[in-house]
Amino acid sequence: MEFKGQALSTDAVFRSQKGGHLDRQNLHPIVKAIAQEAGLSELVSAHWLRHAHGSHAIERGTNPVLVKETLGHANLVITDRYLKARPNDSSALNLMDL
Repeated sequence: MEFKGQALSTDAVFRSQKGGHLDRQNLHPIVKAIAQEAGLSELVSAHWLRHAHGSHAIERGTNPVLVKETLGHANLVITDRYLKARPNDSSALNLMDL
């Protein structure tokens, strides 16, 4: 499935009125307003969405190095925050044919 269509990987996801990347301080109130309008938790923020992206990518088996690169982390230690063990996880599950 392709979400970005013809967009380049360097193109802004959220564009400013001038067409460039939207600054973090400008994105934050927009995300907060949309979350409130949708009836979502006050905890929803641009950073929360970023963290959710990383966590869900890891949960679905994405290589942590790719998550590191996608999120622009300086090193894998930062990405390691997304690698928390889940209650029903076990490395043994990846060794067996289920």
